[in-house]
Amino acid sequence: MQFDTESTDASVLYKLLTGTIIPRPIGWISTIDDQGVNNLAPFSYFNMVSSDPPCVMFSTRRDNNTNKDTLNNVLNNNQFVVNLVTKEVVEQMNTTSANVTSDIDEFELGNLSPIDSVSIQPKRVKESLVHFECEKIHHYFIKDKNGTETACVVIGQIKVIHINDSILSENNRINLEKYKPVARLAGSNYGILGEIFSIKRA
Repeated sequence: MQFDTESTDASVLYKLLTGTIIPRPIGWISTIDDQGVNNLAPFSYFNMVSSDPPCVMFSTRRDNNTNKDTLNNVLNNNQFVVNLVTKEVVEQMNTTSANVTSDIDEFELGNLSPIDSVSIQPKRVKESLVHFECEKIHHYFIKDKNGTETACVVIGQIKVIHINDSILSENNRINLEKYKPVARLAGSNYGILGEIFSIKRA
């Protein structure tokens, strides 16, 4: 089976892409608006793009030609925190994915503890084992065939990395058995690490 993306319905493309490009890490993005209200939302269109300088990206959909609160906040102050998701907080992460009004603090909604960042204003999720404090260095909008901006890609440079001592091993390696990261699959499905194998690079 092959699919011509120009003639395939967008809902079908979504199913095909999110069902095949797996597993995907989850960027649990915290931001703050100009009134000081915290925002927290998960994004599975997320990954690292560079280690020198250290940079990550996330992409957010624009439904009905409207920005999500996360994007509005980042465009306003150029700051965000990536909190990484582990098995222990996956239910709370899912709670913060709810579509609520911008005056709702998702830290409170998810019964999570906001803690101060070192270099930026947005709060970190205390219950997360890894945080990246980021400053936006670039963003660009993606348009559909009608010219409508349907998504925005944000690239942020990591200014400070926080890693809980409990998952750090010798030589700054991450202990995966203690870390227990959660990955996004398709639909309502998530995954955790299963069999791990090694292959030496050619």
